Amino acid sequence: MQYSALALGMVLAFGGVGTALAADPATIDWRPIAATVVPLFYPGQSSYEWLHSDAHKGASSVVRGKSCAACHDESDAEKVMGNAIVKGGPLEPVPLQGKSGYKDLRVQAAYDTKNLYLRFEWQTDKPYPGTEHQYLRFDGREWKVWGFPKLDKVVQEGKQPGLYEDRMSIMVDDGKVAGFAQHGCWLSCHDGQRDMPKAFTPEEVAANALLLAIQKKDVRKYLPDTRTNPSDWKTGKSVEDIAKLKAEGKFVDLIQWRAHRSHAVGMADDGHVLGFRLSDAGKDMYASNADAKTHAPIYMFDEKKMGFKSITADSPARKGALFLVREQNAVPFDPRAAWKEGDMVPDYVISREDAKGSAADNNAQALWKDGKWSVVLVRPLGLNNADDKSLQVGGVYQVGFAVHDDNITTRGHHVSFVKTLGLGALKADIQAVALP
Repeated sequence: MQYSALALGMVLAFGGVGTALAADPATIDWRPIAATVVPLFYPGQSSYEWLHSDAHKGASSVVRGKSCAACHDESDAEKVMGNAIVKGGPLEPVPLQGKSGYKDLRVQAAYDTKNLYLRFEWQTDKPYPGTEHQYLRFDGREWKVWGFPKLDKVVQEGKQPGLYEDRMSIMVDDGKVAGFAQHGCWLSCHDGQRDMPKAFTPEEVAANALLLAIQKKDVRKYLPDTRTNPSDWKTGKSVEDIAKLKAEGKFVDLIQWRAHRSHAVGMADDGHVLGFRLSDAGKDMYASNADAKTHAPIYMFDEKKMGFKSITADSPARKGALFLVREQNAVPFDPRAAWKEGDMVPDYVISREDAKGSAADNNAQALWKDGKWSVVLVRPLGLNNADDKSLQVGGVYQVGFAVHDDNITTRGHHVSFVKTLGLGALKADIQAVALP
C-alpha cells in the first residue's frame, strides 16, 4: 500500500534525529543487555482513597507506610489481581469484553555520557498497532469529534466507536516525593478524576479555587501534598504553596510515548505531576486540529502526496499508520472543498518543528511487529529544568510503568508496582549498563 510506505518513511525520517542523540537507538545492540520482566496488571478504580479505606484489607499497612509489593509479594500476585479485577466487581463497574488483566513488560536499560536509553516490549490486546486517534468528522453541516475511549459513556451505549492511541508511560522520582517509593502511581490516582468514583462535575470544577487559578476544566492526576486534605481533590493548596513544593523537587516526572501523537515524529511527551498532570514548559509535538471557534479542521491531508484530502470510516488508509504531520503531508483546510457527510481528518496535527523547550526533551523510536510493540525511549541525562528530574550516572530512581492499549485511556491501563532503576548502580531492580 502506497500510504503505508509513506507513513513508514515519515516515522523513520523523524526517528533518526541525528546529532540530537549521542547514540542512534536503532543501532544499539540490546542482545547482551539483560531484560527485566516487570508484571503489569489492570487496577480498575483502586485509587489512593481506596488504598486507605476499609474496603482494602491492607489499609492499616498502607497507613503505616508499608509498600504495596511488601504485601503482594507472591510471584503471580499481579496476574491474580489483574485477572480478578478486569472481570468486574467493586473495583470495576464497567468490565470490558476481551480486556486482558495482566501483561509482561520487558525492560532493558543502557546509558552513555549524554542519554539514558530504555527499551520496552509488550504484547498488545489487539492484533494490530493502536496508532489511530480520534478524528474530526463532517456530518453534513459541521465537524464533530468521532471516536472515543472505550470507557466513555457514548462508546458503552454504542453511539461512538472505541478509538484511542496506544501509550507507554513511566513515572520517575528521585526520592523527594513522600510515599512514592511505597505506593508509586497510586499516589497520583484519586477519586474525583475522570472514570473514577465520585467523578467531578463541571459545577465543582467551576467553583474550585485551585483549578480556576491554573485554568483547568477537569480533575486529573495530583499528588497528596498539594491538598490540605490529601483524599479530597477540592481542598487544593494555594498556587504559591504548590510552587514551593515544585522548587523543592517534590513532583514526579511523567514521560509518555504515544502511538499517534508522538510516535509519528520520533518523540515522547515530557510532563510532570504535582497539583495536576501538566506538560513541561515549552510546547508538545502535537496540537488540536480543530479551530477553537468553528471546530472545523485547521489542516487536511495534502491530496497531491496522499491521494486524498480526507478519509471515511471504511477507508483502506485506516489500515496503515495514518498521521497528519504538518511538515510532511498536511495543507491548510479548504472550507470550499466539496466536503461530504462522513469525511474525516485527524483531530490532532503533529509537528516536530513546533516542539520546543522542556516539553521536547525526550526522543523515542518504536516498532510494532508480530503483535508486540518495541519502544526505545531516549532521555537526556543531567537536565537542568525546573520541571524535570535530573538523572545522573550512579543514581537510583523509583519508577512506575503503565501501558494503555485496546483503544482506552484514563484508568483502563495496566500498571506496575514501584521498581528501582539504577544507572550503573548494582542495587536496583532494573540496571542500566554503560554502552561501549
